[in-house]
Amino acid sequence: MVLLTNKQVLLTSYVEGNPREDDFELKISYTNTTLQGKNNGLLLKNLYLACDPAMRYRMSSDDHSDNIDLLKPFKLPSVIEGFGVAKVMESTHPDFEEGSYVWGVIGWEEYSVIENPRVLFTIKYTDVPLSYYAGILGIGGLTAYFGIKNISSIKEGEVVYVSTAAGGVGLLAGQFAKMMNCYVVGSTSTDEKVDILKNKLGFDDAFNYKREDLGEALKRVCPNGIDVYFENVGGATLDEVILHMKCHGRIVVCGMISQYGLKEKYGIQNLFHLTPKRIRMEGFADINYRKLYPQYLQWVIPLIRDNKIVYLQDIAKGLESAPAVFSGIFHGKNIGKAVINIVADE
Repeated sequence: MVLLTNKQVLLTSYVEGNPREDDFELKISYTNTTLQGKNNGLLLKNLYLACDPAMRYRMSSDDHSDNIDLLKPFKLPSVIEGFGVAKVMESTHPDFEEGSYVWGVIGWEEYSVIENPRVLFTIKYTDVPLSYYAGILGIGGLTAYFGIKNISSIKEGEVVYVSTAAGGVGLLAGQFAKMMNCYVVGSTSTDEKVDILKNKLGFDDAFNYKREDLGEALKRVCPNGIDVYFENVGGATLDEVILHMKCHGRIVVCGMISQYGLKEKYGIQNLFHLTPKRIRMEGFADINYRKLYPQYLQWVIPLIRDNKIVYLQDIAKGLESAPAVFSGIFHGKNIGKAVINIVADE
């Protein structure tokens, strides 16, 4: 039996409100590397971790998972788990070869031993950065693609509004909509990010919601109304956007970061308008679209190779940075996808 020193990030108590650094504990433990007697087992050396706001669901004691395994509350104390990228060090699983790279659900730790992996994909294309599989080539990119292409029923020439547009999913949703010849606007939290949206990512317009009244801003950037709203915020933002939707508009509910962790959620006042405007509002979860991953990969890989997509990553070094980075995304500190680089030599 060989033991490896293993640095881990644990959740030791359930989080109230927005996550804080002291909600997490950095621990050194020892991991048994042997897979003897473990059928369909893997020893992974973890390389990159995706900091996804939806992980906040699992940090509360309340179970709103509706039997979606990856949304069930974490047990306490436990190693945080989420989407990431890893190298297969040992394998007794027929679908994964030693030395290959994978992305999917892994632990927030240096090494993970997994039996019967639930969501894990072998990385086929290695001519692009491995860190991309923690975002654009992982669940984040697939979320943006599925939401825009499938849920929104998008049509050429429509007006698309994306909130949290400089985040890991929003920046992709906006660019995907532009590729479908739509007029795309986005909101974000700083003037620097507004400049990036307009001058680097190709959004037709953008605004800083902290400096401008939301209703007035939407009248300015979408004077004739919104066809598709890609929802990442919820609360008062959603309430206001409903008033600006066109007839037969669609609201694609990807996330509601403003409502995560609130004991009393914001009460939407303007839902009445869904009826006369015939608005469709639909949420979705990763279990809905995993089967589309091969289709998405065939579509997006050539675009990345030909530099037809601008992808932004906000990469932090070292597992010890994970609590601060994850907490920071709830305060808009990241530009692009927030990623933790665990191993510097990969």
